[in-house]
Amino acid sequence: MFEKVSPKRGAIHGIIVFTIVMSFNSFVQLYKPNNSLDLYQLIRFADDFEEAQSLMLDGYEDNFRKEDFEAIQNSFSTDRISQFTLIQYRNKSYLIETSPGTNRIQTLKILAVEELPTEIRDYFLEIRP
Repeated sequence: MFEKVSPKRGAIHGIIVFTIVMSFNSFVQLYKPNNSLDLYQLIRFADDFEEAQSLMLDGYEDNFRKEDFEAIQNSFSTDRISQFTLIQYRNKSYLIETSPGTNRIQTLKILAVEELPTEIRDYFLEIRP
């Protein structure tokens, strides 16, 4: 019913599957931003607005306007690149600043943690999807 596969042929199939999986993983690692610094560089050096807008999560494209893209493109250099995480917990919100240029292989470093004032917390609650 089933054809017996030689060990040599099985090894070749394994190598082919491994190569395909690693190629896909390499594509994801190389062409998708991993952190704020990568994101800035992809936007800054994009050929056109559509290429930069393709980085937006589906459904959120309207949050990135052509004026934003042009401002980033026309600026010579940045003053600062920051990476933040907003965590809401038990009626409080915390803003955590992390290291922006950290690779996925390295450990993310926390630079600062701040509890947000009520007004700012309410603002973020209003814009939440």
